[in-house]
Amino acid sequence: MEELSKHFINNNRRHFLKKVGLGIGGLAAASLLDPFSSFGNNSQVNPTGLNLPHFAPKAKRVIYLFQSGGPSQLELFDYKPLLNKMRGQDLPDSVRQGQRLTGMTSGQESFPLVGSNFKFDQYGESRAWVSSLMPYTAKVVDELCFIKSMHTEAINHDPAITFFQTGSQQPGRPSLGSWLSYGLGSLNDNLPTFSVLLSRGTGRPFSQPLYSRLWGNGFLSSLHQGVQFRSGKDPVLYLKDPDGMTRAQRRAMLDHISELNQKQEAEFGDPEINSRIAQYEMAYRMQTSVPETMNIEEEPEHIIQMYGANAMVPGTYAANCLLARRMAERDVRFIQLYHMGWDQHFDLPSQIEKQAKDIDQATAALIMDLKQRGLLEDTLVVWGGEFGRTNYSQGTLTDMNYGRDHHPKCFTMFMAGGGVKPGFTYGETDDFGYNIAKDPMHVHDLQATIMHLMGVDHTKFTYKHQGRRFRLTDVSGHVVHDILS
Repeated sequence: MEELSKHFINNNRRHFLKKVGLGIGGLAAASLLDPFSSFGNNSQVNPTGLNLPHFAPKAKRVIYLFQSGGPSQLELFDYKPLLNKMRGQDLPDSVRQGQRLTGMTSGQESFPLVGSNFKFDQYGESRAWVSSLMPYTAKVVDELCFIKSMHTEAINHDPAITFFQTGSQQPGRPSLGSWLSYGLGSLNDNLPTFSVLLSRGTGRPFSQPLYSRLWGNGFLSSLHQGVQFRSGKDPVLYLKDPDGMTRAQRRAMLDHISELNQKQEAEFGDPEINSRIAQYEMAYRMQTSVPETMNIEEEPEHIIQMYGANAMVPGTYAANCLLARRMAERDVRFIQLYHMGWDQHFDLPSQIEKQAKDIDQATAALIMDLKQRGLLEDTLVVWGGEFGRTNYSQGTLTDMNYGRDHHPKCFTMFMAGGGVKPGFTYGETDDFGYNIAKDPMHVHDLQATIMHLMGVDHTKFTYKHQGRRFRLTDVSGHVVHDILS
């Protein structure tokens, strides 16, 4: 009896929608064959029906350069000469203040302080401190907004990365890219709204793995999950037509499948059916758009040289940065790069030197390339990992070698473009680089600020799931207006 009642409820809804000339299935098919035709052919209109953006955005798109593993702020950007003076001395209890340690160092008998083996200098008009590991980044510091007072609760990799990407340490929530896809819609017709690229660093190539749920849609429609682009001959899996099938045959097959799906949607009212129609149609259009986007051979030689020799090596960070710029040009809303290998518990000096070389030139090139094309002003670039590293050595400290454990209490990130202050540093750590001395910025604050730059009030952007209204920033977070231009 209950199933029969549901059938008639859906049936009545279908008849009503037909009477007003806007069946859900018809809307889905029409808008996906020409995705924004139902909205005045304006590709910036949000087809979800949400009243977003809440206010005029400063950024249209995001390129998030996530450095997986926890880059050491003390080797890269947070200059602490006191640590060199006190090298080998034990971390004072008054500085540590009984803070939680990981199981990897909690059993150490001592916590010998260790400064960086690498030289620091000040650069640009902003006089920002940058180490010798990042010579190319040092040249663009006046485009960057450094945040030296980031902090998080998570102390281990998986919950810490999940927290940054989804706003929760527990898996199952939508990622930042999915939230923005759902709330703001697409800026283009032929590429995914949320695209993902992965690279493996040379510093510690077999360190912490990454999982696809980090760019997952959680409880949002599957339309909003990140689409991973791979470095092989098939950048997106299952996109190519089977052998022997022509484009005309594929089009005819999709039309027939769409008709069947529309009938199913009209009968059962399942929104995931419309998502499936959308995915089929997007895949069809991507058969042309993806090969064109991924073809970096058409780039002029001076651009290739700008990103570095590895820009022509598929799957490298440099190649992915160049692809990110090409995606930004084609108005992909959210572009997520993950670069693995920043987990230097031991042999840090030699490992981080390789790791920094992977990303330094290409990161700086991406920022300057966006700027010279007029894209940086409305593209927000975010660089950083899930936490920082300790000011004491994990394991044995020698004259030339040391390691660092995870440190969530203070670390450095930077942003560029998209409405943030260029040539600006926000926050400070103490002389030991162990605690925040000024202007703390929490993970939820960062997420709220990114949302704000995209024109979204994070407190008003919610989704009801299992009886509760969820948001990316959970029940906390505030916009850090001091870093906005």
